[in-house]
Amino acid sequence: MNIKSLLLGSAAALAAVSGAQAADAIVAAEPEPMEYVRVCDAFGTGYFYIPGTETCLKIGGYVRFQTNFGRDAVQGGAFEGNGNSSWDTFTRGQLQFDAKNDTELGTLESVIVLQTNADAAGNSDSTFLDTASFAIAGFKFGYYYSWWDDGIAGETDALQSNSLFNSISYTYDGGAFKAGISVDELEGIGRDGGLAGLPNDFSRKDNGVGVAAMLSGSVGGVTATLLGGYDTEREEGAIRAILSAEVGPGTFSLAGIYATDPNVYYNESEWTVAASYEFKATDKLTLTPAAQYFGDYAFIGNVDAWRVGLTAGYQITDGLKALATVAYQDIDDSDTFDVGGDEVTGFVRLQRDF
Repeated sequence: MNIKSLLLGSAAALAAVSGAQAADAIVAAEPEPMEYVRVCDAFGTGYFYIPGTETCLKIGGYVRFQTNFGRDAVQGGAFEGNGNSSWDTFTRGQLQFDAKNDTELGTLESVIVLQTNADAAGNSDSTFLDTASFAIAGFKFGYYYSWWDDGIAGETDALQSNSLFNSISYTYDGGAFKAGISVDELEGIGRDGGLAGLPNDFSRKDNGVGVAAMLSGSVGGVTATLLGGYDTEREEGAIRAILSAEVGPGTFSLAGIYATDPNVYYNESEWTVAASYEFKATDKLTLTPAAQYFGDYAFIGNVDAWRVGLTAGYQITDGLKALATVAYQDIDDSDTFDVGGDEVTGFVRLQRDF
C-alpha cells in the first residue's frame, strides 16, 4: 500500500512539473515599445520631432496654376521680348523643409526649398534648388533671398533686379530695431529682362562680390527700412528706402530708389518712386492699387516711364487662394534706342498652400 501511494505521488508530481513547463513554453514575448512621432510646439504649428533626435521638422509648400498675359508673355511672369505669344500658362510645385533645434548658441535653423516648373510650350520645364541655408546666433549662410527681395504690397512695382545669391550675412534683431550686413557672391548674373538696343551691357565674369547693409525700425504701426547695395565689380551701387504705415482699413507704403548706374541690385532706372495701398475689403478679399514712376528709364537720359496697377487677392477656402493683377506701363519714345510705347501686362493665379 505504501509503495502504491509512493508511485502515484511521484506520477502526480511529474505531471505537475510537465504542465508547468508546457505553460511556460507558450507565453508570448513582451512587444517592443513603439516610438510615435511627437508634435513639436516650440517653434510654432506644423513642426514634429525627427524620431530619435531633438530636431523639429516642418514640411510645407504649394501648387500653383498661373496664366500670364501681355506682350511676349513667358513662364514665371517675365516679359523677355521673345515675340512668342501674348499669353502663357504654367504650373509650379514647391516643397519647403524647415528644421530647427535649440543649442547653447541659440536656435539652429535650416531651410531647403525645391521648386519644379512645368511649361512645355515655353520649353522651360525645370527642377531646381530655390533656397538652401542655415542660421545661428544672427549669422546666416547659404543660397537664399536677400533683403532686396522685400518690397511693398501688390504686384505692380519693380524695386529690385536680383535678390538670390550665395551669401553670408549677420542680422541684429532687437525687436523694433533691426540691422544687418551681407556679402553676396555675384556669379553669372546679367541684365534681367533687358530691352533691345540699351547701352551698358550687363554681362559679367564669375565670382564677383556685392555688399549690402540694412537698417529697419518700427514704432506703432509705422515701419521704415533703409537698404543699400554695392556691386564691387561694376563699382556701382543703389540705395532704397521704404516707409509703411497703417492707415484706415489698410497699409500704405512708399518706396524710393537711387542707383549710380546699372548694378546687380538695381538696373531698372537711375531713380524711381513707388506707392501702394493694401486694402482689406472683406475677410477674404484684399485689393492693392499701386503706381510707380521711373526717372531715366534703363539709364537712358530724358527717357522716363510710369506704370499703374491693381492686384486682387481672394481666399477661396482654407489652403486655396486666388490672385489676379493687371498693370499699364508707358515708356517715353526715344529716337536713339528701340524702346517706348505702352503695354498692359498681368496674370491670374490659383494656389493651393499646405
